[in-house]
Amino acid sequence: MDPVSILKKYYGYDSFRPGQRELIDAILLGRDALGIMPTGGGKSICYQIPALLLEGVTIVISPLISLMKDQVDTLKEYGISAELINSTLSTSEFKEVISRARVGEYKLLYVAPERLETESFLHLMEEVPVAMVATDEAHCISQWGHDFRPSYKRIHSMIDRLEKRPIVAAFTATATPLVKADIKELLDLYEPFEFVSSFDRPNLYFEVRKPDNKLHEIQRYLKEHSNESGVIYCATRKNVDEVCERLNKLGVSATKYHAGLNENERIHNQESFLFDQIPIMVATNAFGMGIDKPNVRFVIHYNMPKNMESYYQEAGRAGRDGEASECILLYSTQDIMTNRYLIEMGNTSGRTVEYEKLNSMVDYCNTEGCLRNFILNYFGQDALERPCEHCGNCNNDIEETDITIEAQKILSCVKRMQERFGASQVADVLKGANTQKIRSLNFHELSTYGIMRDYPKDTIKELISFLIAEGYLQLVGTQYPIVQLTEASYGILKGGKSISIKRVLVKENKKAYTAENNKVMDHILFEHLRKIRQTVAEEQRIQPFMVFADTTLKEMARFYPVTQEEMMQITGVGEYKMEKYGEIFLEIVRNYVAEYPLEVERIKLALQEERQQESFNKVQTQKSAPRDSYKRTYELYRAGRNLDEIADERDLTRMTVENHLIKCVQEGLEVNYADFIPIEYEAQIIEAIEQCGTMLLKPIKECLPEEISYTAIKFMVAKYSLNK
Repeated sequence: MDPVSILKKYYGYDSFRPGQRELIDAILLGRDALGIMPTGGGKSICYQIPALLLEGVTIVISPLISLMKDQVDTLKEYGISAELINSTLSTSEFKEVISRARVGEYKLLYVAPERLETESFLHLMEEVPVAMVATDEAHCISQWGHDFRPSYKRIHSMIDRLEKRPIVAAFTATATPLVKADIKELLDLYEPFEFVSSFDRPNLYFEVRKPDNKLHEIQRYLKEHSNESGVIYCATRKNVDEVCERLNKLGVSATKYHAGLNENERIHNQESFLFDQIPIMVATNAFGMGIDKPNVRFVIHYNMPKNMESYYQEAGRAGRDGEASECILLYSTQDIMTNRYLIEMGNTSGRTVEYEKLNSMVDYCNTEGCLRNFILNYFGQDALERPCEHCGNCNNDIEETDITIEAQKILSCVKRMQERFGASQVADVLKGANTQKIRSLNFHELSTYGIMRDYPKDTIKELISFLIAEGYLQLVGTQYPIVQLTEASYGILKGGKSISIKRVLVKENKKAYTAENNKVMDHILFEHLRKIRQTVAEEQRIQPFMVFADTTLKEMARFYPVTQEEMMQITGVGEYKMEKYGEIFLEIVRNYVAEYPLEVERIKLALQEERQQESFNKVQTQKSAPRDSYKRTYELYRAGRNLDEIADERDLTRMTVENHLIKCVQEGLEVNYADFIPIEYEAQIIEAIEQCGTMLLKPIKECLPEEISYTAIKFMVAKYSLNK
């Protein structure tokens, strides 16, 4: 069989998602592979399908028991021979799995990384033909990752013990350039085929809210989403207990998960959520890695996470089925102190990096720019050419408030405090607080003492955070960072520049991602199908999505399949599932069609009109399809326009224009480097590049005089890489 046939037979899909086929083909050619794909991007298929075609067993290294169990259970539902080895197995169960593995009964064998420490497992690896070692959640191997697991570093030594080196593949959803480099080095990937998917997930709506009362905000939100499944993440066990208790008292069906619960309670609560028995899960970050529940419609962060990697991974548990979903972060300045405390209580190594990551998270919560573009930039990906129009900062009706005077007061106060104190202390001086520390330092004698006493302290701290996020102030230091001025701040202080902050007024309907949501569907039939799915799942003791995903039921409720042939055309219905569940769902559809013929006819007519409109839109799009955007930028550059002129003409940011031209350099198109790199600085920049490498621009910038711009560095790096 070929990969496409396997995809249809077992998984019920007709085509691959971006990157899947390329990774599969590379592995089948015997190449190592590295796939960086967002949560819900279909990473597991990239090693599961090759495993079925390669001679021998594929070993999957997976970090959590729940993650392994979900994947193995799902594979068994597809009719694929797979098993797991972890600490939950009894001695007799473990021996049975080992015995079956020796005779080649399994195509995939999932193991925890700690298993690599045991001689019994290592001996097994020496006895069975290992075709591939696939490392899931591969970011766990890097100390720069947010889930560092030292046991992952044993993967390489385990591979070295094998008589014949297998194919080695690694997959993760969140990897900065630094983590990516670590994965390749520590797994010793040999000239791997790499596919880095876009970190953008268009179906997710991102928003940061700053409510006066977070619990009240959650209550309001859940009233608007009463029939939806969601996760509420909290920073501490105490917050989890408080939020869950409050929701239950209000009659909201919610359960909880954190490390303070006993194992039986955690398992029971997790399964109640996964099996759609309880719609809301309130949890710490102990819950979630590998939780493959496709119909999570929202993820709310009650507290700000301590880094963007954690946030994006947790938020990414919404909308794994591709349906429109929301990611709401409730932010307060107290979250910063909570996370600093958690960092101090954690591992002593790497604290400096953790504090830097926390500062980036604070910037995300305070930026006025497009939230989606902030995320893309953080992970080293080019921003969208325009605001996404699908995040809280892009979609709200907002008015700008001039805060130039307030900014001048804050910046002046920082300067008069000699740029040696943190944001909270600066806010106290501006507020006019009468504390012993202020008196002992004579700050009560400063001209800026009490000049913002009419503002709440939290508002002053928010303004300080905004000025940091916008680059007018900077944080220096780690555990107790101090606030300092930047070069940009002097334009405000001298009165040559004004500054405004945006304030939310009225929120629009945020679900702009409606390509699937607005498609014609019989909602009554959909509910009938959901009920029978729940019954089947309970009988089989599996999660409902393992029977059929919501997206599959919605297609059934659009197209009314009444024959086996029609049912096999529905996305997500493969041969194995058709044989196992097809007739049960066909009976529901047939009965409905017989009982409501007029309703079925109405939906079919609407569907026909929708298809005609889609066809028309496709033709119009083809007629007006623009040329590649970066090539249009290049044409304007060759016509003599400078960066700012191109940005104005194309309504792009200057950074986007720069990135377009860098792409042209990488493709071998002619660019005059002297337009961007002052010749007198070229040797200095090359020396800094050779000292710092080309992975990150900031270290290079810090080695050079201030007058050398990031633009010059970017083009020098591109030129250097091309000539190397």
